[in-house]
Amino acid sequence: MVEKDFDLVKEIYDHYILNSTATYHTDKITIAELKEYILIGHPKYKSFLIKYNKSICGFCYLSRFKNRQAYDRTAEVTIYLKPEFTGLKIGIWVLKELERIAIDKGIYVLVGIIGGENEHSIRLFEQCGFEKCAHFKKVGEKFNRILDMVAYQKILDQGNCR
Repeated sequence: MVEKDFDLVKEIYDHYILNSTATYHTDKITIAELKEYILIGHPKYKSFLIKYNKSICGFCYLSRFKNRQAYDRTAEVTIYLKPEFTGLKIGIWVLKELERIAIDKGIYVLVGIIGGENEHSIRLFEQCGFEKCAHFKKVGEKFNRILDMVAYQKILDQGNCR
């Protein structure tokens, strides 16, 4: 991903803000806010556009899990696809690539934070060998509903994703 890609990333992410509980943002996000956690050109925490049949279909990134040195072996993984590209098993390929990149950068634990209603993401992470490690009950509110959040993690061993 490069700086000019933030407009497209914002468009994809805003769709999920306005139409789903995949993210707990409730208002459209600014590009400045996106830049706070999607890093461009960082030596360790990488961000990418996702292409499928030569079309940009989404974005993904690795981000710092916690801003403390002891957590440097762990990263949060995030994937968003344009709605018309979901269900095509692109996420499996993306997670496998992010695992490979993470290991190359000295990251050995990946964590995915997922809205409790997001069955597609939960299934994706489970298919790729992530295990549920936390369930935060009633921590979010969106669309006049009280929502849970779940965390999945994978200790990387270079494989396991089907």
